[in-house]
Amino acid sequence: MVIALISSIAQFGVSVNYNMVDYLPEDAPSMTAMDTMEEEFDAAVANTRVMIKDVTVQEALDYKEKIAAIDGVSEVMWLDDAIDLKTPLEMADQDTVESYYKDKDALLSFHIQEGEEVEVTDKVYKLIGEENAMSGEALNTANSQKMAGTESAYAALLLVPIIILILVISTNSWMEPVFFLTAIGVSVLVNMGTNIFLGEVSFVTQSVAPILQLAVSLDYAIFLLHSFSDFRQEGKEPVEAMRMAIKRSFPAITASASTTFFGFMALSFMNFEIGSDLGINLVKGILLSFICVMIFLPALTLTFYKWIDKTKHKPIIPAFKNIGKSVLKLKIPVLILVFLMIVPAYLGQSNTNFIYGTGEQPENTRIGQDELAIEQTFGKNTPMVLLVPKGDIAKEEELVQDLEKLEEVSSVLAYVNTVDPVIPPEYLEESVAEQFYSDQFARIILNTNQDAEGEAAFTLIEKVEEMASGYYGEDVYSLGESVTLYDIKNTVEKDNQLVNLLTIITIAIVLLVTFRSITIPIVLLLTIQSSVWINLSVPYFTDTPLVYVGYLIISTVQLAATVDYAILLTEAYEKNRKEMPAVQAIKKTIDEKIFSILISASILSSVGFILAWTSSNPIVSSIGLLLGRGTLLAFTMVVFFLPALLVILDKVIEKTTWKPNFFKGKGS
Repeated sequence: MVIALISSIAQFGVSVNYNMVDYLPEDAPSMTAMDTMEEEFDAAVANTRVMIKDVTVQEALDYKEKIAAIDGVSEVMWLDDAIDLKTPLEMADQDTVESYYKDKDALLSFHIQEGEEVEVTDKVYKLIGEENAMSGEALNTANSQKMAGTESAYAALLLVPIIILILVISTNSWMEPVFFLTAIGVSVLVNMGTNIFLGEVSFVTQSVAPILQLAVSLDYAIFLLHSFSDFRQEGKEPVEAMRMAIKRSFPAITASASTTFFGFMALSFMNFEIGSDLGINLVKGILLSFICVMIFLPALTLTFYKWIDKTKHKPIIPAFKNIGKSVLKLKIPVLILVFLMIVPAYLGQSNTNFIYGTGEQPENTRIGQDELAIEQTFGKNTPMVLLVPKGDIAKEEELVQDLEKLEEVSSVLAYVNTVDPVIPPEYLEESVAEQFYSDQFARIILNTNQDAEGEAAFTLIEKVEEMASGYYGEDVYSLGESVTLYDIKNTVEKDNQLVNLLTIITIAIVLLVTFRSITIPIVLLLTIQSSVWINLSVPYFTDTPLVYVGYLIISTVQLAATVDYAILLTEAYEKNRKEMPAVQAIKKTIDEKIFSILISASILSSVGFILAWTSSNPIVSSIGLLLGRGTLLAFTMVVFFLPALLVILDKVIEKTTWKPNFFKGKGS
């Protein structure tokens, strides 16, 4: 309790990182480009846009001045940076003019310094008022920071009563749920507090890890206290009952924790470090939950077991009877249905339209509405920056002309087309020249009419880089939001194969050791992996884009968290199979274990759906939806598909299991 108290205070010292870019590998091309630009130029890439409605040119310039005066804002750009405003607008290039000023609406872009997003966007909103609009990376980051704390608290407020209700239904004492939640709650607090040694965590970890740890490891406490109650009913003294309960439940808890532990461990090998940040946190959380259940919960229970005795009540839900008989009647249709679904599901989940950033903001929020308003007036706009070697003005001018010809590029800002290639940079004011030239590089800013990501955006990046390389060889750097997302895409696609392979191999080894069988691990992995594929294929068949980070995390988390249901059912089946034929054993097993699996699945799916409903962050929301739906699918597969496989493959399982000791009597 002392450690938990210290940890609950220490967690406030853990900083949360909301910038996905920071989790890219340091050798990613966009990271190298960013470092190079920071070394060579003071100016940064714009990460925010503001639309001021119904203003004159002078009024727009006044707004530009006021925005530039806000601390944390730099590089405010508008029409006056692209053309000479002394020339009548009608005589200027209309495509360029309308990129900044259209139907008396002005579009300004600027950079907000990292770490100051919330404060600066609040000031900008105050300046521009309700009638004008703002969008961009920095605003999305600010929104995530504002919402993370309140949304996590809201999720917890909804979740805890639901979990208590589920636990009250599943136990025979009003106080038992309190013991479960206290034991796991302490481990969650300690996990969050010990993050102070990591320095910081990602916003995904902060939002998902505590709730996920609670849901996944609650089973450990339930296993132990149920065993304790069983031995108490047999007349054992509390201390002896607890000693026997620890001994009996230890293998089941260890097997359950091991599969989850190694599944989450696979996430820590991701190059895109949001995954490894979450993986390390969950691995630490599972370990702490295991220790708390094995050490803290027995001490807590033996100190206050009289409270459990005094609050006993009759079972709220009657025992499940003859469910196994009904389930087994469906075994052939279920097998046919699942095997017909597996191949399309596998192909579907690998061909989903993925989003590699945070995704679109909901239209019922101001950010979503502002984004839509700016897009309707000025179209899509994603800036991109090229750094090319300085020195050859003619070559730079040719490249800029080629870039301006691209349909996807709405405007290009470079020294050669904004100032004049004839005028040497040293003849101008330093503030003008330094926007475009450093000692070694020339900077070219492209405004593209593409989304920040997607096939068209990524094709454009390849096209621009190839064009620049044609002039300058390998000495070209590109950066911007779309370039960063392109790097995230390339990084996480490589991660996907490694993480999935590690998850399956490590869980297979745990299952191999647990069941001492070659066939059972294959049967269990097929059951849960099929539910993962079906879950992740839903976005493909519903033509809904899926956040790739959510896809990658859930493909591991769902397997690691729900394989426990399959383990619980199979262990009970093996025990029953030693005393009776396969069909009788599976019927009895389903009747005995369906309620326990249902309770566990209800808690985990509730966690998922509540995360989906309460979070405005598209990444967290998608993880929640996938987790909620995936848990229900895993439950369905374990209850219907796994029993069918166990019965049909009974002879094969017996021959490929070490000392199975299956029942050999009549009917076997």
